[in-house]
Amino acid sequence: MKKIIALLLAMVMVFALCACGGESAATEAPTEEPAGDNTEAPATEPAGEEATEPAEQPTEPADAPAGETYVVGICQLAPHVALDAATQGFKDALTDALGDAVTFEEKNASGDDSLCPTLIGDLVASNVDLILANATSPLQAAAAATSEIPILGTSVTDYATALSIADWTGTVGGNISGTSDLAPLDQQAEMLHEMFPEAKNVGLLYCSGEPNSIYQVNVIKGYLENMGYTCNMFAFTDVNDLPSVTQNACDGSDVIYVPTDNTAANNTESIANVVLQNKVPVVAGEEGICKGCGVVTLSISYYDLGHTTGEMAAQILKGEADISTMPVQFAPEVTKEYNAANCAELGITVPDDYTAIAAD
Repeated sequence: MKKIIALLLAMVMVFALCACGGESAATEAPTEEPAGDNTEAPATEPAGEEATEPAEQPTEPADAPAGETYVVGICQLAPHVALDAATQGFKDALTDALGDAVTFEEKNASGDDSLCPTLIGDLVASNVDLILANATSPLQAAAAATSEIPILGTSVTDYATALSIADWTGTVGGNISGTSDLAPLDQQAEMLHEMFPEAKNVGLLYCSGEPNSIYQVNVIKGYLENMGYTCNMFAFTDVNDLPSVTQNACDGSDVIYVPTDNTAANNTESIANVVLQNKVPVVAGEEGICKGCGVVTLSISYYDLGHTTGEMAAQILKGEADISTMPVQFAPEVTKEYNAANCAELGITVPDDYTAIAAD
């Protein structure tokens, strides 16, 4: 009987061990399956999303940052060919660089220097992002009006003279830079000598109210006198005395030189009426004056000059350049040009390397 009881107890213990082994197997299997789920899903899904997201995100062009808009103020001294071309080149360059992100607020002083401070004041009050000062008087007015808004000049002959800078290094500094319309005055003097080697007296006709005109005639006077010419200054104050001063210049000169003078450029017909009647040729500082009253010029492209200024403006607005360190730039090229109609009227023959100015 004792043996039978021992055998039954042994069988009970075997069954109990089997049951425990079954429970252990049942609890281990689920832990393997979730582990497989947790390692596979995060490893594949997020990795796939990170690989595709950068390619799907739109990229804005570098020249038109998303959401950025700019208002650029323009103050032009007078409506004449050279200044108009500079303004157009400036606007075209900025539009090419920034597209619809830039708009323009334009002012024109109609040749009245005294209006420039008021017009510039309006632009400053509008809090424009940048000011283009087209000619010397707008530049002087802008420099006096703000030290915060970036100012770019164009059609300005000499920044040191315009802004009374004693130690000129090529950079204005502060919030001002720009481009100069100064064609090489030594080469202009050489042109005059090439065309009129037999002349004795050269009249220098300019507006006394334009500092850059005074600078030009003083510099070229030195070159011409070194060539043996006698030079006389003939300064007019405004359009009212321009015809009489021009007549005086004709009376005392074999040839007249007119620099890049805004008053002269805006009143070439008044000069032409006098010089052509007196048969006195005019060598001009730029194409617009030559087209109106001159015979030859060593000229720059004012459109290209304005375009260069616009490229500078785009760099400033996009934060790619610091205006305080930007040197004043010059026109990349100069061209020998002649006024075919005036040359024919005065019986002047030009060398082959001169280009005829296109007629209107």
